[in-house]
Amino acid sequence: MRRAMADAEVGDDGYGEDPTVRALEERFAARVGKAAAVFVPSGTMGNQIALRLLGVPGTAVVAGAGAHVVRYEQGAAGTNSWSQLLTVDDTDGTVPAPALAAAIEAGVEHHQPRVSAVCIENTHMPSGGTVWSLDRLAALAAVAGPAGVAVHLDGARLFNAEVATGVPAAELAACATTVMCCLSKGLGAPVGSLLAGTAELIDAARGERKRLGGAMRQAGVVAAAGLVALDHNVERLADDHARARRLVEAVAARWPACGLEPTTAATNVVVFAPPDPAGLLAHLAAADVRAATIAVGVVRLVTHLDVDDAAIDRTVAALRSSPS
Repeated sequence: MRRAMADAEVGDDGYGEDPTVRALEERFAARVGKAAAVFVPSGTMGNQIALRLLGVPGTAVVAGAGAHVVRYEQGAAGTNSWSQLLTVDDTDGTVPAPALAAAIEAGVEHHQPRVSAVCIENTHMPSGGTVWSLDRLAALAAVAGPAGVAVHLDGARLFNAEVATGVPAAELAACATTVMCCLSKGLGAPVGSLLAGTAELIDAARGERKRLGGAMRQAGVVAAAGLVALDHNVERLADDHARARRLVEAVAARWPACGLEPTTAATNVVVFAPPDPAGLLAHLAAADVRAATIAVGVVRLVTHLDVDDAAIDRTVAALRSSPS
């Protein structure tokens, strides 16, 4: 990947003249079944651009209460978009179709904000890397489509979902008006995400990217890493999933009350609430294992390209020996 970055052919992407960036955008758009894509510095920027494009002023964008756009983007939607977020229960990792239908009805019949878009997250991080089923996606699309509600797919870990289910990313994104994916998570690139959609939407997205300070010059240097990630690091996500399952097994054995079930561990995120989160994090740190919380009392462990079997062995041993 570093060799590809060093050898990258570059140009001024602010003017659309960087051939490596163009190649990455075309490759990604094809992978997710969309007409065009734009390269952005981060997944948060990709999500925020989508909200600016799809969230009509004075309307609501439905999203799960635990979604990244709601909890983990520093309140960016409050300053970057012209709509308001309307949250629904996403404990199971999805935005239930009936909840979307109720929000749409409330906007039409009950003087509440009209719904212009819905944001979904696949995989859903806070619930432990949950993957949307095709049935759930189809049910949501059946509600959104007839109502003229756009769908944004926060697919930061979309390729984890592809590998876990065997369903191509394009099929998982078929219901989405726009789809974002990160190259810097399990795919191993140092930086960068992509937002895809229709050619018209992506042309508008380039304008919003510039407004948010995301237009770059010789960006082919980092886009080259993204091409390597897409070409060589998707299938290996299965290794991350297998390693995460070992962590789930260790957590379930040490703290059965956490409710983790190894047989349902699908991808690379392990989320649980131990009795003493601060104590556990200190214990893990002493074993040279870095972890963090994502909410009060909630610990998250994530496997990725830089976590090998030896690191998992060390983490499992630390989890088993945790004093509380």
